[in-house]
Amino acid sequence: MADDVVHNRIAMLRAERGISRRQLADALGVHYQTVGYLERGEYSPSLYLALKIAEYFEVAVEVVFSTKPFPRLGEGT
Repeated sequence: MADDVVHNRIAMLRAERGISRRQLADALGVHYQTVGYLERGEYSPSLYLALKIAEYFEVAVEVVFSTKPFPRLGEGT
């Protein structure tokens, strides 16, 4: 279904921490292009990978992933 989109904040979290796609990919054990696919919403992660990403950034999985679009910065919480 086209509505089965998983929104994420991976790019924002990477930028905040100064981490490259390749660095994140290496830490997760995936190809760096996979990180790009995830960031653009072209690929939804497995539950395991989603949990690994949240663990890497030391945040709850809900901070990284959502079934609804995240509000833009400055638009409230």
